[in-house]
Amino acid sequence: MQNLDILSTITFAQGGAQQGPGGITGMIAQFFPFIILFVVLYLIIIRPERRRAKQHRELIQKLKAGDQVVTNGGLHGKVTHVEQAIITIQVAEGVEVEVERNSVARLQQTDSEPQESSENNQ
Repeated sequence: MQNLDILSTITFAQGGAQQGPGGITGMIAQFFPFIILFVVLYLIIIRPERRRAKQHRELIQKLKAGDQVVTNGGLHGKVTHVEQAIITIQVAEGVEVEVERNSVARLQQTDSEPQESSENNQ
């Protein structure tokens, strides 16, 4: 009786290994939605985020004295001194604050500068 159980187990295992109509093609068909999902997520989330991070790195590298900036904490000010990792921002007359270079969120646009977002939308 025990030999019959082993024989049926071996036969069942061999039947699952055969390449029939649901073989490799069926496996690819099962993974196809996951592949499409990954491609969509890459195009919608990962790629634009990498682009924003690259633009922010370039902004940080190009900071110079005289730039009007906004920090991640919401401070608005004018860059007065730039070091390798720290910048000094004048937030009011006679009030200067040292902040990490990475804490700069964006450059503050002045009224004389054209707005890039309105030009890109047209």
